[in-house]
Amino acid sequence: MTIISFEFLLFVLAVVLVYYIVPKKKRWIVLLAGSFVFYWLNSKWLVFVLLGTSMTTYLFGLLLQRQNEKNKAVLQSNKELSKEEKKRLKEKQKKKNRRILAAGILLVLGALLFLKYFNFFGDNLNALFSAAGTGWTIPYLKLLLPLGISFYTLQAIAYLVDIYHGKVQADRNPAKFLLFMSFFPQIIQGPIPRHGHLADQLYEGHAFDYRRLCFGAQLMLWGFIKKLVIAERLAIPVNYLFENYRNYSGPIVFFAVALYGLQVYADFSGGMDIARGVAQMLGIELALNFKQPYYSTSIEDFWRRWHITMGSWMKDYVFYPLSLSKAFTNLSRKSRKILGQFVGKRLPAFLAMFIAYFCVGFWHGANWKCIAYGVWNGCFIMSGILLEGVYQKSREICGINESAVTWRLFRMLRTFVIVSFGRFFSRAADLPTALDMFGRTFKHWRDITFITNGTLLKLGLNNANWIVLSLFVIVLLYVDSRHEKGISFREVFARQPLLFRWAIYIAAILLVLIFGIYGPEYNVANFVYEQF
Repeated sequence: MTIISFEFLLFVLAVVLVYYIVPKKKRWIVLLAGSFVFYWLNSKWLVFVLLGTSMTTYLFGLLLQRQNEKNKAVLQSNKELSKEEKKRLKEKQKKKNRRILAAGILLVLGALLFLKYFNFFGDNLNALFSAAGTGWTIPYLKLLLPLGISFYTLQAIAYLVDIYHGKVQADRNPAKFLLFMSFFPQIIQGPIPRHGHLADQLYEGHAFDYRRLCFGAQLMLWGFIKKLVIAERLAIPVNYLFENYRNYSGPIVFFAVALYGLQVYADFSGGMDIARGVAQMLGIELALNFKQPYYSTSIEDFWRRWHITMGSWMKDYVFYPLSLSKAFTNLSRKSRKILGQFVGKRLPAFLAMFIAYFCVGFWHGANWKCIAYGVWNGCFIMSGILLEGVYQKSREICGINESAVTWRLFRMLRTFVIVSFGRFFSRAADLPTALDMFGRTFKHWRDITFITNGTLLKLGLNNANWIVLSLFVIVLLYVDSRHEKGISFREVFARQPLLFRWAIYIAAILLVLIFGIYGPEYNVANFVYEQF
């Protein structure tokens, strides 16, 4: 039962009805039951991997909480100690906490590393063994990847780290914690929630609110349009071009990856809208995961707007812990003596950033092309920071008006092109194919073949489908442009007469049914991020 099926809509309707029927104090139980029914229907026995990760996280969360309380009690009972003695005592207590945290993270992360990355490491080690002539071989295992494991693993790690730092209190109720880990709208592809933001919303039980119910349904409907009308239609020419790219010139190859960028945006953000819409109908606000990313003016800005919860997770749990660690502080001090203040001061932060984006790439997939994708983005962000002074002087010399609309449009286009080139690594079949496609974009630009024998390239779509696709992409970009200016369509829509609103609802549903599920030359597929 995927979230783009009629069965899912019936399931959501049942959960919403039961949720508002039962007493408020018991409504979290409805969400828990619904979440496990949903996971069972999608993954069957793999639900026990989720249970194992959840219970491991729960137990280590309690251990960390207990140790925090014990540390506090020990310090309070030793108030007479000198500052130096207190410092040593705190460090001793912290070491205990760090050991518990490290053990918890290793166990939680171990399941993800084994199930998702065992064969990747095995293949690469086998290549090394073969080159060395050792005769050793690591067997290939047929492993099943549980639904959403990459998302709920990061969720679990964030929970443990936040308890370690005293930002949140450990959950005492294991059933409620299971709900936090398994909440069905966000289990498939995020967003990656923080305990401090989501947990209380899940547990408290919300009163029925017609306005919130309508807002949630509207957001779901917009998500279905993005996914079923735009993303799945885009998938047809994208798949065709990536499979046959050798037959086309550079502009067409770049056109393929540009289309893929729009496809993955409509697909992923559409899924987020459906997830957030379902949660909103239940009175729960999930974290925003997209903020008009194609209106970004730099790669750094793009990653603040694209997959926001992933970016903030990497910043809080990889970048800052590394860049502020003792090892990196010592590296900064030594590198400044050797490389000078300018480079030496920035080197540790750049190294931490490189590791963070390496992790972003590796998280996207157990292969070298995804690692290259992360490194591509990380390198552009680091170079932008490092060369900002040079860019600023260049703009001053050229007399560029940085507040001009044309300059902003140029920066947006530049960012889109850089991001698009990076997507060769995330979409191509493998790293050699990605590099080949990358290189081909700079060849045969005089041989543009968008039109052959007076006919526009079909690429798997007929003229009617290209018209539908073009119109809805324009609508998508227009809606994002309004959101970029702070205009909420749902707020504007809510002020319209009831008959007008229902006419729009019916029209939107018909659009999905006609141009989405039942459109010609068109098949519904899973979400791009569903198996992450």
